[in-house]
Amino acid sequence: MPVEEFVAGWISGAAGLILGHPLDTVKVRLQTQNVYRGIVDCVIKTYQRESVLGFFKGMSFPICSVAVVNSVLFGTYSNSLLLLSSTSHQDRKAQPPNYGHIFVAGSIAGFVQAYCLAPFDLIKVRLQNQTEPRARPGVAPSHYRGPLHCARTILREEGPRGLFRGAWALVLRDTPSLGLYFLTYEGLSWWLTSDGSATMLVAGGFAGIISWVVATPLDVVKARMQMDGLKQQEYRGLLDCMVSSARQEGPGVFFRGLTLNSARAFPVNAVTFFSYEHLLRFLS
Repeated sequence: MPVEEFVAGWISGAAGLILGHPLDTVKVRLQTQNVYRGIVDCVIKTYQRESVLGFFKGMSFPICSVAVVNSVLFGTYSNSLLLLSSTSHQDRKAQPPNYGHIFVAGSIAGFVQAYCLAPFDLIKVRLQNQTEPRARPGVAPSHYRGPLHCARTILREEGPRGLFRGAWALVLRDTPSLGLYFLTYEGLSWWLTSDGSATMLVAGGFAGIISWVVATPLDVVKARMQMDGLKQQEYRGLLDCMVSSARQEGPGVFFRGLTLNSARAFPVNAVTFFSYEHLLRFLS
């Protein structure tokens, strides 16, 4: 199994994370808190209360961890496809893609990534939802002082299972959506015929948008379940979270953050695939 697939995935994942984290913070807050009137209101209140640094809460931890998880995603996808089709990354560029193999390999990668990602994503979401300004005299400190303190607090207050809160929603979100993600990228790359940088950027960007359109409803459920238990347990499980959210806020709640997800998805995934493909060429 080629190691360069994992290395390229690691570096490209870090690049995409840095680019997309501020919008991800706004998206998470809109999905889990009902104190904002919309995207602009959330951006203004976050800036006024927490300064620019508020948009980067929770990034220090995933800059390492999510990069590792991204290497698992790309490495598992490429090696699953190698097992299914018996063709290397370079050989696949010269022949029509087998879309069934691509979707299955992408879904396997999504399933594996979800379990690796679950604890890291939970910590990121908890830190992103802290709206307190930076600690100073006279201001109550944040519940979590950083990613390691967050992990220790969750283990102490909620037990080891607490780190996997929302994991099933994450698995159900990522398994089909990442199958579609790689299917869209490979399909557009073949359809656009050119093997240049513009093709990588366009195919990667649209792959991100389409996968997030499919993933957003379960992304909302996942974020709410991850915040559940911070003060008191509100949901009895994934289905209860879905039913309760729809009953209280209507079906539209499952598409909260879709605009931000789509806006963030194009540049983030364009850069991710662009850097991934060029790194593979450099490492091969």
